[in-house]
Amino acid sequence: MATSKKTATGSATGQAAHSLGTREKPWTLNTPSGQSEYTAYREAGLHPPALVVQVGSTELRYQLRCLDDLHQMLKAHGDWIPLGSADEQKPAAAGTVEAWARSVENPVKGWYGLKKGMRGRFGNYVPPVMEVLGLAEVEHKPKTNRMRAR
Repeated sequence: MATSKKTATGSATGQAAHSLGTREKPWTLNTPSGQSEYTAYREAGLHPPALVVQVGSTELRYQLRCLDDLHQMLKAHGDWIPLGSADEQKPAAAGTVEAWARSVENPVKGWYGLKKGMRGRFGNYVPPVMEVLGLAEVEHKPKTNRMRAR
């Protein structure tokens, strides 16, 4: 029997979350600030495999490995880390999840985002996926949110 609980994003976590996250059954999530709703799903058949985020008519793609890599980084960090979401064209604040997702020092040696011009906003869309999978705890305040590993 699958167990689940509701998160601040309104989505199920636990075993039920793992049965979602497909093109046919995407997760419906809210950004950490709660201002925007979006869907996300895993697309393992792409090269490279991707986490696909659909915000209205805009599609963003991040390397699927970002979920495991971010979880490892959060565990190594050991405490809360600011999200720091920013568009690709704007600099990411140092010491944030967004800055890590662009850094030449992360496991992919640069951007996790796959579509040039739309590689940013990692700190806005990936943390709620981590939360729904039970890999992270994410704050849900109007601004300056943080996350940490579970």
